[in-house]
Amino acid sequence: MRRIKMIIEYDGTNYHGSQIQANGHTIQAEMQQCIERLTGEKTSILFAGRTDTGVHALGQVVAFDTEATIPPDRWQYALNSFLPDDIKVLHSTEVAASFHPRFDAVSKSYRYKIYRKNRGQTLWRNYAFLCTDKLNLEAMREAARCLEGSHDFRSFCASGSSVKNFERKVLSCRLEEAEPFLYLDITANGFLYNMVRIIMGTLLEVGRGNLAPGDIDRILAARDRSLAGPTAPPQGLYLMEVHYS
Repeated sequence: MRRIKMIIEYDGTNYHGSQIQANGHTIQAEMQQCIERLTGEKTSILFAGRTDTGVHALGQVVAFDTEATIPPDRWQYALNSFLPDDIKVLHSTEVAASFHPRFDAVSKSYRYKIYRKNRGQTLWRNYAFLCTDKLNLEAMREAARCLEGSHDFRSFCASGSSVKNFERKVLSCRLEEAEPFLYLDITANGFLYNMVRIIMGTLLEVGRGNLAPGDIDRILAARDRSLAGPTAPPQGLYLMEVHYS
């Protein structure tokens, strides 16, 4: 039995998230079905991170066990011939049997994409948050810097999370303007449920003038979800890269 590690990208528009579930089509279910068609094996794929309905990935990491004789570097090409056009394997290799894409990761990087023009919204509606509001970008950047470092991010975690430790270390939180887009790039040692989308929604409230940059410290200290901004929609979020030591 060998363990195969893959880097994959996918368009999450037509999927109910990455992880398998009983009531919706998922990235995991699609990939496992394709592996079974390719090899005849039933397998369970491990993911580096869970993505929700409509969320995309350009650097998701997965792993699974197989007895198939396909060379590790050929899995990329073999599986792509079975996968639909909205899922693609970018790289494949063999790893130690103990490797776990989630628990071995030291950090993850996400990008949230905002489209800021009226023209072209029909093309970008599934791949960015459409927002033409006038925004104070300097205030947003100041607020983003306040999120860097180790904090209790309970105020930026959606209800329904089962975690008991809400402390995470944000290594970098930056806003970049590249017309017609505004990007939030954030890297952390881990993320809570909907954390990036709530951060984005909160930074937008700062940009609109409904919150001040200094409010970020108050919101963090309160550990109260109701004080942070709304949860930004899923289609603007991309898992960019998973980092390992």
